[in-house]
Order: sequence, then C-alpha cells, then structure tokens
Amino acid sequence: MKKLEKLLVGAALCALAVPAAAQADDQEMQKKIDDLTKKVQKLEEQQKNSDPKKIADLTKKVDKIEEKSLGKWLTIGGDYRFRLDNLNGRTVGYTDANGTFTNAANQLQAAFFADPTGPSAAPGMNAAMLSGLMNFSNAMSGVRTYSQAGQFLQTPTTQQMLGGLNNFAATVPAYKPNNDTLYTNRLGLNLHAKATKDVTVNVRLLAYKVFGAQDDNAVTNSGGTPFFADRVGTFDGTLGHVPSSSLLNVDRAYATWSNIADQPIWFSVGRRPSTDGAPNNLRTNNERPGNGGTPALLVDYAFDGMTIGWAPDIEGLPGAYAKICYGRGFEGGFETTTNNLKDTDMLGLAIIPVDTDPLRVWLQYNRGFNIFDFPAMKDTAFGNTYPSTDLGAIDWYGAGAMSTLKNIGPGNLNFFADAGLSVTHPNDNVSSQAGFQGLMTGGFFDPEKPTSKTGWAAYAGARYDYTPTKTKVGVEYNHGSKNWITFAPAADDMWTTKLGTRGNVYEGYLIQEINSKPVSSYLSKAFFRVGFQWYDFDYTGSNNWVGAPVKISEVNNRMMMLTPVKYARDIYATFEVKF
Repeated sequence: MKKLEKLLVGAALCALAVPAAAQADDQEMQKKIDDLTKKVQKLEEQQKNSDPKKIADLTKKVDKIEEKSLGKWLTIGGDYRFRLDNLNGRTVGYTDANGTFTNAANQLQAAFFADPTGPSAAPGMNAAMLSGLMNFSNAMSGVRTYSQAGQFLQTPTTQQMLGGLNNFAATVPAYKPNNDTLYTNRLGLNLHAKATKDVTVNVRLLAYKVFGAQDDNAVTNSGGTPFFADRVGTFDGTLGHVPSSSLLNVDRAYATWSNIADQPIWFSVGRRPSTDGAPNNLRTNNERPGNGGTPALLVDYAFDGMTIGWAPDIEGLPGAYAKICYGRGFEGGFETTTNNLKDTDMLGLAIIPVDTDPLRVWLQYNRGFNIFDFPAMKDTAFGNTYPSTDLGAIDWYGAGAMSTLKNIGPGNLNFFADAGLSVTHPNDNVSSQAGFQGLMTGGFFDPEKPTSKTGWAAYAGARYDYTPTKTKVGVEYNHGSKNWITFAPAADDMWTTKLGTRGNVYEGYLIQEINSKPVSSYLSKAFFRVGFQWYDFDYTGSNNWVGAPVKISEVNNRMMMLTPVKYARDIYATFEVKF
C-alpha cells in the first residue's frame, strides 16, 4: 500500500513540477490527471479493507492537482477570418455641403492672392459677401439652438452670403460606386480566467484591417464624400468591428461576480459584450450569446459599463433571467467656462422569460441620454470630428424570439423574428457641424422645430442545417421605416449596418464547415461562408440620427453632408477558423 501511495504522490509532484511551457498543453495535463484518477479507483477496488482515510487523502491530492491545472482556471481561444467583398451601388444627384465650402474657400484664396486689394473675388460677389464667407464658419460655431439658428440664417449678411454660395455649389450627379475586391483580415483572441470561485474575467482582443491599408477610413474611402454616418471612420464604439489597422485593440474586458449572497444574482463591470448579439449568431455561425449579449436590432456598440442580473429558478420559465445594464458612449470631461458637453449614457432593461436550446425569447428597453452629434474621429473626410453638443434622448423598445426545430428531414431548422421601435426626444440644440440639424430634425441650413419622431423596424430569418455534410443555408430580411434609428454602428456589414437601413435589405448565405475533428476544444471549427446582400433605400440618413430623412426620389440636388445611396449590393466570401 505504501509503495503504491508513494508512486501516486511522486506522479502528482511530477505533474506539478512540469515547466510552464509544458503546462500550456492542457490535454497532456488532463491525461496525467485521468491516469492518477484511474490508479486511485483501482486502489479502492484492491484495498477495500484498507484504511479509508488514506484513500481519501490520495483523492484530495488528485483533486488539488486538477484544480491547479491550467485548463481549470484559464481558457484561451479565438478566431481568424479572411473576407472578400465585391461592392457596388447607385447614388442620386445631390449638392455636397462640404465640397461647396471647399470650393468657396479655394476660389477665395486664389482670388485674394491674385488681387489682395480687389473688392471682388468672383463673379456675383461683392466685398460684403467676401466678408460674410470668411467669417461664416466662426459665426456658425457660436450657434447652438434652433432659435439661434433661425435668427442667424435670417440676417441680411447671412442671406447675402448664402446667395453667393450658389456660385460655388459642388453638385454631384448620380453615379455607380464600385469596389471589385475589398480584402480584410480579422484576428480575435479570447481569454476566460477564474480568479476565485465566483469571480471571473473575460477578455477579447481584436485586430481588423483592410489588405494594403493601415487606415481608420479604408472601407468607405471613396475619394469623396462618405456614404453613411456609421462608416465615416472608426471611433470608440466601433473599434475592432470596423476595419482600421493591425493594432490589437481591447474589444471586451470585464469582470463578473456571480452567486452574490448565495443567490442567482451577478454583477459585471468593464468593456461590455454589447456587440454581435442574437440573432446574428446564426448568420456568423457563432454559438448563441450568453446572458451578457444584447439584441442586435437595437444595440451593436462597444460600451464601457456595468450590469446587474438575476436568474431565478422558475419551473414554468426555463432559463429565465433579467438584467439592468448601463453604458457610457461618450465622456464629456470637466465642465468649464468653455465646455458644457454632457456625457452620453445608455440605460437598458432586458427580460428574457425563456432561454433554452429550442427556444429563446427576449424583451428589451433602452434609453439613450444626451446623444452626441458627432463621435470623436480622426482624419475623416470631414477632418477631425468631436462632439460639439448633445441633441436629446432616444427610447428603444424591442421584442423577439429564436427557435430550433430538430430532426426536420436530415437536419435542423433555426428561425427568428425581431421587432423594434425608436422614439426620439430632441432638445432645442442643433449641430453647427451639420448645418444646424438636430436629432432627426432639419436639413442642411434648413433648421426644423424639434419634434419627437417614431420609427420602427422588423427583422426575420431562417437557417437550415443539413447535418450529413455540415452545410448551412440561411436567408434574412429586414425593413426600417422613415424615422427608424438604431444604435448599432459596430455591426459586421461593409456598406452600412443593415439593421439601421431605412428601407429593405435582403440577404442569403451558405456556410460549409470543414469535416475535420476539433483539436483545441469541442467548439473549434473551420468553415467557408458565401453570401449576398441587397440594400434598397427608401430614405436618406440610414444609421444617422442627425437631420431629418429625405425620400430618395425627392433628394433633387439638395445640399447634404453624406452621399445619398439609392441601392447597394455586396457579394462576400469568408474563410474562418474558430480555435
């Protein structure tokens, strides 16, 4: 007995003494633990009449080794994706606001250097117009409210200046933007660590770039005015989700304390898992999001914040839980005599009455406070942007469900339906950076009295999993109304977030998994995905809450900050590895 005990203890010490590099091979460590466990079981069978205390001591030693094994407290995984997109579309004719001011500035500068003493710099312009144009940007920056904008625009000098701007109008005719081959690389690294019995830390790092570019604006750089507000450039809420550079950014980093007071209550704080929510997991071939996710129709934004949740054990509501979430979208800084910017915050209430393998149902309410006009971005088509004012609040309401029907023919059928409502509550503020537009109100140099606007959206789809060949085929459709606005700029779409479209989006895709045995974990897999997206826009301003939407057929060369798109198409293909 003592000889066998020494053998087991020696083996245990050897396992603990394995160098750090060897401990990284968790499968080898698990094999050692399994071998020790089998020896203990064999000892129990052979020594039924021996001292049970000695057997218990040996079992404890085995348990201690297992607890210290790397796989028991740290899990490392990740994913790699190569993606090819073929993009084209069609715009409608409009007047480029930014281009108009650039034309005026260039011609004024040229005229000044040609004849600094001359009273006129261009046909149809006099000294008063010149003076108005040169001082206009400074004057605009002092306009903060709807009433101030109205008064400013009615002054004789402003009217004369606006008339003079017609000489420099940057009219852009309809054209067909096209990008035959857009290649991207994305690398994600995931770490899950158990710090104590009830405290864990989750981290996700992301690097996402375009082939041949280290540029935050590489995706939408059309050589002119961008098409959509959520793709003007990258910012805090989209870092790692819109292609930018090869830097490995912190996408998620949060700590969770579970089982608080021995109750099914948890508290979590950090950079939240508020992106890639359900039901997008079907299209991206990911596992269903856990209780940290958010409905993709309402929120796809990398927030820093916190959550408190409760998961009661209710027999009639399997898997039910509820949580209150808080996130900060923008930090306004110190209030000073020159800075009165407010913080942009989000508060959410999620109720999931059922969360099981065959059925998941969700109800969601969000409130966005002090919505900023522009996020902080660098080197965009509009230069360096920064929030200049807050425009009011937005309420969101959502309800949806997803289900799986197993053994439908030779496979399983997954399907979902989701609906959302957005209600704006604008204040009197307008953005001088956007030509005196407010929260879903006003056009460029055409301020509109702030009024609440209600929009709605619907999203539905299905995916059939053909089990014999690991082939998955899916279709999706979503529609957004004239005044629909979501908070989802981090969505995994190249043109613009499809779920924020004011119009219709149709998508079909096929996923083919490689039939190869997983090595690193049972979730490991490799697959190809090909798909097709068709955007049919009814109104301007998709994924933009600044300014009122305009019917695409009624744009008619109006002055705008973004290029209005009538329709767009994306054919994509990916090769993806989960490890």
